Amino acid sequence: RRDMVVDMLNAAPGLNCAKPEGAFYVFPSVHGCIGKTTAGGAKINNDEDFVIALLAEEGVAAVHGSAFVYPGHFRISYATSTELLREACTRIQKFCAAMV
Repeated sequence: RRDMVVDMLNAAPGLNCAKPEGAFYVFPSVHGCIGKTTAGGAKINNDEDFVIALLAEEGVAAVHGSAFVYPGHFRISYATSTELLREACTRIQKFCAAMV
């Protein structure tokens, strides 16, 4: 599951996700999305804007990295089913690909 999530998030435009060594979550960077606008019209100025718009537009819940003193990133757990993870990552890819 970890490798699938990392691979799918790295395929999303604007995201960069390092492979964690021992946790049940990843912290992808959203730096490539900063300054862009989502399909729903939300301006992405920081990681908090990213997760708020992601939830509103795609129904995917994540925690902004600033809450963990990791600004410019978001946290998503992969401690769930492969099916749910694939769906969430597909929605994240769609969300990022639609930004301008």
